[in-house]
Amino acid sequence: MEYASIERELHIDASPEVVFDVISSAEHLKQWWPDDAHFETAPGSTGELVFGDKADPDAHITAFTVLEVDAPRKFVFRWTNPVGEVAEVSNSLLVTFEVSPAESGSTVRMTETGFREQGWEIAVLEHEYNQHVHGWSVFLPRIAPYAESLSATR
Repeated sequence: MEYASIERELHIDASPEVVFDVISSAEHLKQWWPDDAHFETAPGSTGELVFGDKADPDAHITAFTVLEVDAPRKFVFRWTNPVGEVAEVSNSLLVTFEVSPAESGSTVRMTETGFREQGWEIAVLEHEYNQHVHGWSVFLPRIAPYAESLSATR
């Protein structure tokens, strides 16, 4: 296995504008992915994602850097670099969300890359890659019901 990228595609019964908001704003992101999120939806914005209670020493806090915002079509960020370090190819993973209109809503394509660029030994690479495959399998399915519930109230 190459452990190069993770790719997923979802159909969501909500407009691209609603879906884009759900995947690109800290307020909405924390409704389906991290327990807390702090960042601005603007290229160059840096912040953090918090998994767990930030006051708990077991909480996982990871840096988050917005690279590209093309509403309502594309949202790109880097994450997993050590907090306090600038996100670069060699210390972070790249996530791209692409949103396109579909007959009854939107299609979302998520791609995460950069695993091999981390310089990890094969066992670490395999572990990290599999952790992310599992994580996206848990969290991505939460986007549709949340976006659809927002769409119903607009």
